[in-house]
Parts: sequence; C-alpha cells; structure tokens
Amino acid sequence: MRADEELRIRRRDSVRAWTAFVEHGDGVEALVRPQILDSWQLSTAAITPDVSKAPLDDEAETAAYLRGSPLQLALDRVEPELRRTAEDGDLVLAVTDAQTRILWTYGGRVMRRKAETVNFVPAARWDEASVGTNALAIAARTGEPSMVFSAEHYAPIVHNWVCWAAPMHDPATGEQLGVIDLSTTWDRTHPIGLATARVLARLIETAMPRSRPWGTSAGQLPPGEPGLTLSLLGTAEAWLDGQRLLLNRRQTEILAVLTLHPEGLSLDRLHGMVYGEQPVTQSTLKAEVSHLRSALGGQLASRPYRLMMPVRTDVEDVIDLLGRGDVSGAVAAYGGDLLPGTDAPALEELADYLAVAVREALLARPEPRAVLRYSELAPYDVAVVERCLEALGPQDHPAKALLKGRLAAGGR
Repeated sequence: MRADEELRIRRRDSVRAWTAFVEHGDGVEALVRPQILDSWQLSTAAITPDVSKAPLDDEAETAAYLRGSPLQLALDRVEPELRRTAEDGDLVLAVTDAQTRILWTYGGRVMRRKAETVNFVPAARWDEASVGTNALAIAARTGEPSMVFSAEHYAPIVHNWVCWAAPMHDPATGEQLGVIDLSTTWDRTHPIGLATARVLARLIETAMPRSRPWGTSAGQLPPGEPGLTLSLLGTAEAWLDGQRLLLNRRQTEILAVLTLHPEGLSLDRLHGMVYGEQPVTQSTLKAEVSHLRSALGGQLASRPYRLMMPVRTDVEDVIDLLGRGDVSGAVAAYGGDLLPGTDAPALEELADYLAVAVREALLARPEPRAVLRYSELAPYDVAVVERCLEALGPQDHPAKALLKGRLAAGGR
C-alpha cells in the first residue's frame, strides 16, 4: 500500500473515532491512543468542538515576557536554523511558554496563512482548556514529546493539520519553559516529524544562557578576570571583564572565529570562515562586526580584524587538558558539541576535530566516570561505553551498572 493511501485511511479512521466520541462520549478506547483519549476527555470538560480560533492574550505583555525569558536569547541565536526548517518543509513553527501561550512563530508560505486563520500566532493560548487537544498542549502538560494527527485534534478547525511538539527545559535549572511545535497539513505527515521536534527543542536548549560557566560550582559568579571569556561547547556565552554580553548567534560565531586567529583576519578570509559559500554580502558581515566592536568597548581592530584583549575559551581548556593526558578533566570541561547547528565552515571543522579528539582519548583511556559523563552528551556512541566495560573486565566497579544501563539505553 502506498504511503498516501495509508495516510488517507488513517485520516478516515481518526474522523470516525472523533465523531463517535463527540456523539457518544465513550466506547472509543480501541480506536485512539490513550494519550489522545485522555486529552479529548479534558477538552470536552472545558470547551465545545465548535471553537473557531484560539483566544488571544495581550500582545504587548506576551512580547515583554519573551524579552525577559532565556528563550529570547536562544531564539536570537538559532532563528536562522528554525526559519530554514520551516521554509524547507513548508511548516509553521511555534515556541510557547509553560502555559502553552505562543511566544514566537515562523511559517512557510502556505502554512503561515493557515495558521493566521485559527490564531496560531504570538499571544494565542493553545492549552486544552482554550482550544482542545493538540500536540503543544499535550507536550506541555505531560512533559513528553507528542504528535497529533488530523481529527485527533479536538477542534475541527485543525483537523487538516498534523502537529509534532517537544518540551524545552532551562539547562541550568531543569525547569520546563515551554514547547516547540512543528505543524503542517495532514497529507505531509512524515515519520521523522517527532524526531525533528526533539532535535529543535535540544537546539534551543543548548542556545540558552546558563547560570554558570564551565568549571564553576553552583552559585559562583561569571568569570571576573579582565578580558574576554568565551564558552562555546554545548551552549554559547561570552563575558567581558565579568559582564555577560548579549550577542546573537552569528555575532558569537564571528567572535569565535576571531579567537581562533589572534593574528587577525582580512575581511575576505573572515567572510569565508563564517559564511562559506552562502550568498551573504560583506556589508552584512561589516554590520555584525560593528555591533561586536561596540559590545567589546572598541577592542576589535580592523585591517586585519583582530581582538585586542586577553581571551580565554572552554575550547582551549579542553585541548590543553587533552594535551596533558587529563582525560577526565577534559571530558568534564567538554560541555558538548561546539556551537551545535553552526554552518560556519571554520567552526564546523573545529567542532569535528574536538569531538573526535575527546572520543579518541576516551577509547584510549576509558576512565569510567569520564565515560559516564561523555555518554550523557553522546548517548548513542555505544562504542565508548563498550570499550570501558571491556577494560573493566570482571572487576567490580561502582560505575559498572550505570555503564551497562547506558549501553542498553543507547543501543535502542
């Protein structure tokens, strides 16, 4: 059976189940997933199916809330990636707060118009009590990724949609801040939709500001030494003389490239290292550099472009620790991939180099605690865990059970 035929049958079955539930209220347990039935029951207690659009909160207050949230800086950093995803798949993307109020959206040409007709826009409330069953509401309520297809939605206004949503958490506190949702028409349903939502949620989480830089303990202040301190692994933050800088993702990438070349770079070389073959003008690069120069108090020279201050990065820390053979220290300082999602050629190359260096160091010296830490960052790299268990052999070790658990989870 062709995929499009399967989708039509699935849509027909979802409409039948929804009709039976709306007309009779029960007897559909075998027709829908438990997650959907639970949500239908919550919805029917709060609203009727004839809701025509989502209710709107105050737009100014919603915008102010986003500006004060760690989500704002994260969105600034990853917005180009989110926009490309929406445009390539003709999706509409939405980011919400913890109460499922939409804070930000971006849509492909077709889905943007469809979204506006049902108030799938900033300041709209998409919890179950406001608009019924949908993936955003289920993910926000359960804390788990969710997919809702066609008439699994409680309100007919979105029966032509399929939605995938995943929760996002503050990387410093673990608090659930909201969800990210991807929506399109039901006939464009794809098996990787839910996985994509998870990936984008993780991308946003890694771009959020953290409460402390690498190598510090909870409650300590950001770096206080003079000069620039740059964190690039797993997330991206910059401090100048102990004060955090508010930079967008591209500005952070430019700053990272300049730290790799203290001797300085010409405009052409800097453009190539940051943008590669992308159709971005040098004027755009100059504007970003101008913003950086202002943020750095003028300590960014031109002709060539170079930083005029002491610079310390977590990348240098990891490389130094690896060079001294301190694998555990290097893994502790390695917060994850370098600027996840970056498309700057110079940074992609460095990210690959560093990831391979850390992995090879662990394969050569598989210290159990370091391997456990690494497996949190790379859960599907089972080879490193297997190498560690092989090195431990029959001897007892407190980490052995945890390593076996990691291996079982990562091998799924």
